[in-house]
Amino acid sequence: MIIQGTTGNWEVIIGLEVHAQVTSNTKLFSGSATAFGAEQNTQVSFIDAAMPGMLPVLNEKCVEQAVKTGLGIGGRINQTSMFDRKNYFYADLPQGYQISQFNYPIVSDGNITIEMASGFKRDVHVIRIHLEQDAGKMLHDQSPTESFIDLNRCGVALMEIVTAPDMRSPDEAAEFVKKLRSILRYLGTCDGDMEKGSMRCDANVSVRKQDDVILGTRVEIKNLNSMRNIARAITYEAGRQVESLEAGIAIVQETRLFEAGNGMTRTMRTKEEASDYRYFPDPDLLPTYLSEEYIANIKAVLPELPDQKLARYVNEYGLSSYDASVLVADKIVSEYFEEVAKKADPKAAANWITAELFGRLNKNGIEITQSSVSAEMMVELLHLMSDNVISGKMAKTIFDRMFETGESAGYIVEKDGLRQVSDIGEIDLVIDEIIMANPDNVAKYRSGKDKLFAFFVGQVMQKTRGKANPTVVNELLQKKLSGDSL
Repeated sequence: MIIQGTTGNWEVIIGLEVHAQVTSNTKLFSGSATAFGAEQNTQVSFIDAAMPGMLPVLNEKCVEQAVKTGLGIGGRINQTSMFDRKNYFYADLPQGYQISQFNYPIVSDGNITIEMASGFKRDVHVIRIHLEQDAGKMLHDQSPTESFIDLNRCGVALMEIVTAPDMRSPDEAAEFVKKLRSILRYLGTCDGDMEKGSMRCDANVSVRKQDDVILGTRVEIKNLNSMRNIARAITYEAGRQVESLEAGIAIVQETRLFEAGNGMTRTMRTKEEASDYRYFPDPDLLPTYLSEEYIANIKAVLPELPDQKLARYVNEYGLSSYDASVLVADKIVSEYFEEVAKKADPKAAANWITAELFGRLNKNGIEITQSSVSAEMMVELLHLMSDNVISGKMAKTIFDRMFETGESAGYIVEKDGLRQVSDIGEIDLVIDEIIMANPDNVAKYRSGKDKLFAFFVGQVMQKTRGKANPTVVNELLQKKLSGDSL
């Protein structure tokens, strides 16, 4: 993204820090549950509440999930990692510090390739993934004079996924988070539900003159919770920085919040450096050592990931790269497609899922898991078309009924008598009637007015209530209207 200013063109530089909640039944250092939506302060142990004498115990499942994520993005798994105390005060962090990883993260040097709608691809370097505990939640709407604290999230395991400043537009940043979320869901290491806070994004944004090589002063935008808001926040912040610099106002390194209502960012606090946090190794937690065998065992059971699945869809099913990318973006959608493609034509399945099914899902604001049209029902509909029982046009009408009622295509066809008429003799009689009733139009057509052919097709379809096989109708009409005998 290049911003045209009054003093020249400016380049936008973007790096991201994504906080992904680790999929696990219990917290990072305690046995407390992590279920979403539980009553306030019902999933809190003495460890989470930082009671004196309580010692944290590392959850091995969280380590496994972090390793799996690192392998999934081609990262280096560090066989030795350490937990540190990051010292700062939050009212909803009872310890007065956060247990995180600083000098020795569990994963280093990964890569995620993003592809834009234009076909442009960019490799984004993931510098590190480290494990850390989440804080609690402040509640300010329970009382007009007091704030309350819910510690249910306190101690929940997070993976902080940190990129290099490799992205150059708001859309690239949003696409990166979308691709990352897809990978995490395939791996089963994070559900990626941004509405529930399972995944949050901080964006580091700076600008520089287009030909400069030195990065500008970065500003961090905290807690972005949707792809749309990621793009909106970065767009506004980049514009704000260009306006400031061109007005002779230096950019201050700070943390800002994005206000979705007005689409603007505002100052939250001056940006801290690592030295401000006074990191030091947590004395209650030993270094984590991972054997080569442990890492190899996790790698051996990694699932097929989006890029691998995309390549297979193109090679095995003959899909276009675009259609394949749409289908693999969501793990559940890809599973639905594969169920259909096992028993029906894959290309037809891809077209009906991405066009017809997605169109109705989007219109109704629901997910594919909420659709009343199962994969088996889609297979039946495609078979009815391929067997010439119904036409493509009839299929769309039937599909509307399926989506609204949950009835199968076969049931609707039989109930409403919608079987396509393919009998040549029956269609031939209808065509003869229409030709006899329209001698003037027949003469005009034969004199060169080819567009009248559509008129005759429409008359046949009207006479047969849309049941006539369009292919048979076209073939017979061409012969009849040209004067050829059958």
